[in-house]
Amino acid sequence: MNMKIPEGYQQVMPYLIVKDAAGFMEFMKNVFGAQEKFKMMRDENLIAHAEMSIGDSVIMLADATDAFKTQPAGMFVYVADADETYHKALAEGATSNMLPSDQEYGRTCGVSDAFGNTWWPTTPTV
Repeated sequence: MNMKIPEGYQQVMPYLIVKDAAGFMEFMKNVFGAQEKFKMMRDENLIAHAEMSIGDSVIMLADATDAFKTQPAGMFVYVADADETYHKALAEGATSNMLPSDQEYGRTCGVSDAFGNTWWPTTPTV
């Protein structure tokens, strides 16, 4: 199958439905340096669809509604400094799931954000 994926997108992208999508976007900006690519509002309070980029990866998201219930996720993210990212996440209201530690695949840690998602920031050592 030969298909043309739009530039700036991957073949597989997470799509998260969360309570307080605007707050979640701020969390991603402050912790991971995410950039807003697109945002469409459902009304003055709810985000119908948004796209955030972290490096060359895109996360799509929306506010939860009666029709579209909350759908959080677990995400593994390569970062330049896992310890620094861990502390940024905690400062932004995340809770610790795993302290930063050295593993065979890199320096890693785990946090849960206030929006129901789990993040595994990892600095590769290879």
